[in-house]
Order: sequence, then C-alpha cells, then structure tokens
Amino acid sequence: MSELIDEVNKRRTFAIISHPDAGKTTITEQMLLFGGVIRSAGTVKARKTGHYATSDWMEIEKQRGISVTSSVMQFEYQGKRINILDTPGHEDFSEDTYRTLMAVDAAVMVIDSAKGIEPQTKKLFKVVKQRGIPIFTFMNKLDRDGRPPLDLIAELEDLLGIEGVAMNWPIGSGQTLEGLYDLSKNRVELYRKDGVDRFLKLDEAGKLPDSEPFSQNPQYQDTLDEIDLIKEAGNTFDEAKILEGEQTPVFFGSALTNFGVETFLQSFVDLAPAPTSHTVNDDEQLKPDNSEFSGFVFKIQANMNPNHRDRIAFVRVGSGEFKKGLDVTLARTNKPIRLNNATEFMSSERVQVTDAVAGDIVGLYDTGNLQIGDSIYAGKHKIVYPALPEFTPELFVRVTAKNVMKQKSFHKGMTQLVQEGAIQLYRNYQTDEYILGAVGQLQFEVFKFRMQNEYNSEVEMNSIGHRIARWISPEQLDPAMSNSRNLLVKDRYDQPLFLFENQFAERFFQDKYPEVKLTEKL
Repeated sequence: MSELIDEVNKRRTFAIISHPDAGKTTITEQMLLFGGVIRSAGTVKARKTGHYATSDWMEIEKQRGISVTSSVMQFEYQGKRINILDTPGHEDFSEDTYRTLMAVDAAVMVIDSAKGIEPQTKKLFKVVKQRGIPIFTFMNKLDRDGRPPLDLIAELEDLLGIEGVAMNWPIGSGQTLEGLYDLSKNRVELYRKDGVDRFLKLDEAGKLPDSEPFSQNPQYQDTLDEIDLIKEAGNTFDEAKILEGEQTPVFFGSALTNFGVETFLQSFVDLAPAPTSHTVNDDEQLKPDNSEFSGFVFKIQANMNPNHRDRIAFVRVGSGEFKKGLDVTLARTNKPIRLNNATEFMSSERVQVTDAVAGDIVGLYDTGNLQIGDSIYAGKHKIVYPALPEFTPELFVRVTAKNVMKQKSFHKGMTQLVQEGAIQLYRNYQTDEYILGAVGQLQFEVFKFRMQNEYNSEVEMNSIGHRIARWISPEQLDPAMSNSRNLLVKDRYDQPLFLFENQFAERFFQDKYPEVKLTEKL
C-alpha cells in the first residue's frame, strides 16, 4: 500500500486552457523539452518547414495550425510523473475541453500579455472554478510589447474574480525585455542567456549587489519600484487559497523564446496537488490510494494512428493501480471486460503501458464497448463516477455520402466519429436521413475533412441552420405535430426530439400543445 501511495503522490495531472493563439501548444512543447521527451520544440504554425508541434497530431491540425482535439502527454520531471492534457482553444470544441477538465487535478491558464483575458479563457475558467481545482497563470508573449503587468493582474480579479499573486515580474517587455525578477526564488533571471549564468542572486532586501553590472540597468531600476508596490499593496502568497482555487500564482515569460517556462514548471511541480479523492456513487468519497482499480472514460478518439484503424478510449485512473490484463466491470452494462491492450501517450507516439496508478491517463484500445462518461472498476464494489457535461447542439446539417457506392465506409466513419462526442447524430423520424448537430461550424469542417481523409468518404452537407433542440416523451409524441418549423428527429438512443426553427416556433408549439412537456436534455 505504501508503494501505491508513494506512486500516486508523484503524479501531477493538469490541463492547459487558453483562448486560441495565446501560445498554449507552444508552452506544452517547451515543457516536453524539459522533460527530455522531445529534442526540439515545433511551434504549431510551422507549415513551410514540415516541423509541427508534437501535441497537434491530426492531419487537419497540421494543415490549419490549430488544436482541435485534446492531446495527452506524459513525462518524468524532478522525480514527478507529469500528465499534461493540451486542450483545443477553439470555442467550437469547448465540449471536448470541458470533459477534459473533469479528468485533471489542476489547470494552467495561458494568457497573451498583449491581449489579456479573452472570451474563451473566461468561459473555460468558469468550469475550472466550479471544480474548485488550483489554477496557475502563465502570462505569455513577453517577447512582444504587451500591457502593463499590474493591469494584467488587476484584470484577473476584475474579470475572473480570483486573486492573482505575482511569483515573478518582467524586467521590460518586447524590444526592451531584459529578464524576470523572481520573487519566489529571490533571484533575477536574465533574458537570452543560457546555463546557470542567467541567474543573479538577490540580497535579503531583494536587490542586486552594486558590484553586479546589471544593477545599473534602467529597466531593472524601474522594476524595483514596481516590486516595492507589489510587496506593499499586492496579494500575499497563500498556499491554502491556491489549493482551493481562490488564488492563482502568476508567472510571466515567453513560450516561443523558452523564457520563464522552466522556472514556471519547477514551481508548478512543487505547488500543484497530487491526485485527491473523487465523489462516486453520488455521495461516497473514493481515495486515490484505494487498492481497487477504477476510472472513467472522458474522451474517445478514432484513428490516432491512420495506418491502423484504431479507436482509443481515454481513461482517467481515479483509484488503485491499472495492470495489463486486468479484469474490470463496465458499470453501465455490468458486463466484464479484460483490459489487455493499453497505451500511454506522447501525442502521436505511443508506448504500451503495463501499469498506471491514480492520476494517470491510459488509452484503452476499444472495439466499441466504451462510451464517453463510462465508469469501469475492478473488485466487487460498484463504482460510478459523476456524469460528464454534454452540450446540446445549436447548428445542424443534413449529411449524405457523395458516392452511393461507398455507403459502407460512410456509415463506418459516421459511427466512429460520432462516438468521439465532438458531433451529435440524429435521424429524421420519418425518412431516417442523417442530421448532424454541433456547437460550432468548425466541427462540421473537421468532420468533413476526416471523413474524406481517414475513411475515404466524401460527404455532402446541407445546412438547416440554427435550431433549438427539445426532447419529448415518446408517450406524448404524435408524429403529426411535426412541420417545417419544428423538425422531428431521433437521437442515437432512438429518443424523439424536435428541432425548432426559433423561439417563436417553440412558443407556438407550446401554445398549441400545452400538455406536452419539452426538455432541454434527456
């Protein structure tokens, strides 16, 4: 047992959240560099050189330079096992991100120091806040001219309602960037210097000795005034508040030039929590060091390796230890499953995993048994993890195969991609034609691209625009209630629902059939 506890305590599992283009994937790459996992970091947009970011593995991500799926990367650093979940920043993929945030113990929020807090960051922050997990902030792109650091910290409190506590402070920015004043380690880190030479020790008063040439630097002198202000009027570092998610340690740096990232990672590993208890079966507390294995599926991905038509279920281990060949029960069906084939991730590169403990993410090769949100457990005591969030789609398209001779690959692609949960599948109640629903337009584009690229199936899509989805009990349904303004369809569980053209159409329906109960979700 003590061995299991030691292993669990080494785990640090976190997600990186940000608005698109704030530099999230780049900071992930730099962390992998320090973990000794990759030899050189590829920025996301390196289309001309053919050198892509490790965490962007899907063909469309390489072409467009955006992350549209959540990647998982694992590596060792300073005696700890780090599990990073890199999430898509694009708002059309927020459902994938929301579910990923259920599988982590902490979050890192990357903010563009020139733009401050942007809409998508605000949305995702709310989810993290609801979970009550610690949030660490990295103010990125110091190598470019940005907003005053004091403004950025004030914005955390004004827009997000969380205290920001500065762990380091920029000495200049953009063209005038000279270094970082490190409040937590009492040193100055010089910009564009390598090795130990880049650190200058501060004295007890927080100043460089006069004999140090950099002490005469005007940027450094200006920074000292700001440091005095922070020490007097800024928030005081409070570890208990950080662990409750009420205070966020703020670090400055530039992921692109790899400045300040290592300092951030070192502090993060020290401050971030090891895996903690989960609430299961509605009101039971399940400790991570419980000897019986359990976990939940938070993501399903088809074709991570296009050469092998595989399907992988991402499982967050919540308790105990996973071992190859373990027999578990799938809580939803009460059926036994043997976990023979599992993998750990380094994005597109994967290694066979023989054991993993609470806090780790394992990928199970799945033939279609598992669904997003499924709980699996070993032992006699049934364990059911809380349900994962599901978004009701707002955009809908009719979809058909361009080539009727390729119906088999069309249906296969359809089934697998829908099981990933990024797109919802409906069928017309009368005609059985396929209708896809999504939160944003980009999901349709990715679906179309992947159908052609991974399943060799070209699809035709015809928009039926924004619709309001409302479920109806089969007992109350009369198919004659349907018309062009409230399309009757069934979801993948064969439950009936109406797609209303707008709120007026929904109100008209309710006035006409006052006894019918419509619900937003099943």
